[in-house]
Amino acid sequence: MHEDFDRCVRAVRSRDARFDGWFYTAVRTTRIYCRPSCPGMPPKAENMTFFPSAAAAQQAGYRACKRCRPDASPGSPQWNERADLAARAMRLIADGVVDRAGVPGLAARLGYSVRQVERQLLAEFGAGPLALARAQRAQTARLLIETTALPMSEVAAAAGFGSIRTFNDTVREVFALPPTELRLRAGRQVASPGVISLRLPFRQPLCPDNLFGFLAATAIPGVEELRDGAYRRTLRLPHGTGIATLRPTVDHIACQLALTDLRDLARAISRCRRLLDLDADPIAVDDLLAADPVLTPMVRRDPGRRVPRTVDGAELAVRAVLGQQVSMAAAKAHLARLVQDHGDPVHDPGGGLTHLFPTPATLAELDPERFALPRARRDTIVALVTALANGALDLGVGADRERARARLGTLPGFGPWTVETIAMRALGDPDAFLPGDLTVRAAARSLGLPHTPTALTAHASAWRPWRAYAVQYLWALGEQRL
Repeated sequence: MHEDFDRCVRAVRSRDARFDGWFYTAVRTTRIYCRPSCPGMPPKAENMTFFPSAAAAQQAGYRACKRCRPDASPGSPQWNERADLAARAMRLIADGVVDRAGVPGLAARLGYSVRQVERQLLAEFGAGPLALARAQRAQTARLLIETTALPMSEVAAAAGFGSIRTFNDTVREVFALPPTELRLRAGRQVASPGVISLRLPFRQPLCPDNLFGFLAATAIPGVEELRDGAYRRTLRLPHGTGIATLRPTVDHIACQLALTDLRDLARAISRCRRLLDLDADPIAVDDLLAADPVLTPMVRRDPGRRVPRTVDGAELAVRAVLGQQVSMAAAKAHLARLVQDHGDPVHDPGGGLTHLFPTPATLAELDPERFALPRARRDTIVALVTALANGALDLGVGADRERARARLGTLPGFGPWTVETIAMRALGDPDAFLPGDLTVRAAARSLGLPHTPTALTAHASAWRPWRAYAVQYLWALGEQRL
């Protein structure tokens, strides 16, 4: 979109928050870059230039606006919608792959050469993988500077900087202030050691009942809980563990992260955003779905439904298999036993969380007889965790969706419902569809839509590429009618 100059100018002049994260406005006269909804006086059109990413603006020598804080805007929805190389790379960079494994590690995860990855990202986002990762480190540093009392040397290390000098230079360059002054401007923050409180922005509208109701209803005891109106869950992170507390407000998600290692901050934020589908573009989704007269009343009544996703693709896949053809209560009972017996314990002084969900490697080492399941279901679980543990199946944030679908389809006991559930919630496919789901079929029947899987799939072609969001509306209606 950043190449459509006139459209970008109109968005800036109207301070349209829907375009935050789609592009960034740089002002040549001030050398500052902003989000489109910046409350400051819009610059003259002849002084504007537009970039596809904050990293591209920073690389061109612009510094972040102190008023609208463009580095903290929601991510472009395209990063999660698309399944191509550039989008997969952006999801992996957000998950910290470049910080942990460098650009060669990123290229290896994607299955391309370093040169191909760098060329594609430069063409799509105006910056290479190192610049994109640097922009993320700068944002992480700002959060730690403003929300903790950590010494700057510890902030630098936690944000992923190799030296205090690089940290100081980057903060000055991006925010036009030294780290100490950035902290003074934010005011003194009082927080428990290892606990970060922040806001997770999203594009309006958002239907929180859809998200938090689903997550609470399916919560695994010990791993997840609803407490005092907030959804809480444990996180397994590259350098340690974490507990996320997420609470919806009118214009943001209030997020509190308790981390054993602050180097995991950016990864924890990314996974929470992904869990709640916060980078979605609800206006685009709802406009298309509301074009179907059958869906119009539901979309107009509860706009902004999101797809509840996951913080861990492997965990979601195991949950999907254990949820096959059983009630939600039965699935939760199976999962609770699995967690208590094989999950790693965590300490949660503020609530009732006790364990991390067990890893595929842990589950793959178990005697299959330990799974209290029918033999066919047990064989399915064993095949799944074995494929995940040995790397034959990738359900991570940068996974190739179609390759993962094909691999899942070769495992015993994986039918269309299970494959599409994993595609929708673990792989983040916005067009995943569940025409055979009983609640979806019940809702379709009550609306007078075709309710056989083949006929419903044909009708749903008009909902593409947002069929996963249509499922959320159908689920909500089906649950009301059950």
